[in-house]
Amino acid sequence: MQQTWHDLLFAHWPISPQQMRPKVPEELELDIFDGDSWVGVIPFRMSGIRARHLPAIRGFSAFPELNVRTYVTYQGKPGVYFFSLDAGNRAAVWAARKFYHLPYFHADMTSHDQSGTIHYSSRRFNTPAELRATYKPVSGPRQREKGTIEHWLTERYCLYTVHQSTVYCCDIHHLPWPLQDAEAGLQRNTVAAASQIALPNAPPVLHFAKRLEVLIWPLRPAADARV
Repeated sequence: MQQTWHDLLFAHWPISPQQMRPKVPEELELDIFDGDSWVGVIPFRMSGIRARHLPAIRGFSAFPELNVRTYVTYQGKPGVYFFSLDAGNRAAVWAARKFYHLPYFHADMTSHDQSGTIHYSSRRFNTPAELRATYKPVSGPRQREKGTIEHWLTERYCLYTVHQSTVYCCDIHHLPWPLQDAEAGLQRNTVAAASQIALPNAPPVLHFAKRLEVLIWPLRPAADARV
């Protein structure tokens, strides 16, 4: 698949590995930076969603998304593990659950740019999981060096999910993130709590990315991905 991601906020909090370990399937190893696991709350919007080399389908190709995630490895390969993904398109939620075994949820969502500030709202249907936020970049874009926390949090090129005790992997290809420092006002943030994750009472680490073109490959057993 091809997608374009817009107006991403990376909001990250450190969490102890002891707190994180019960939340992640035992088949996956926690990835640790300076002694901490990390949880990310990532709002953005997508456009141009389509099978590669095919036109986008009207009504299916553009909508907001919001994910709650942490960082793991499997057989030494780093990736992302999702606790939840909210999307503003019911058909996309059904397809992602069926074909990617990911914990997608349908939500009432909006995202718009007002004079350079992103106003974002997500409220999951039938579940008390909500995010209301404003955010904006406060620096110019630049790539972050390997070994920095910014690079470690964002330069991840696969996702993992576990279905019926089998680890699956989905490879994701894109250019390095053009990250900007950011500021944000999180007026309401209960999406991590909906996955029984207690965020620390501390300001998050914040970054912004305006736009990125992405290729997403089919899901396959992670053991096959090593070949």
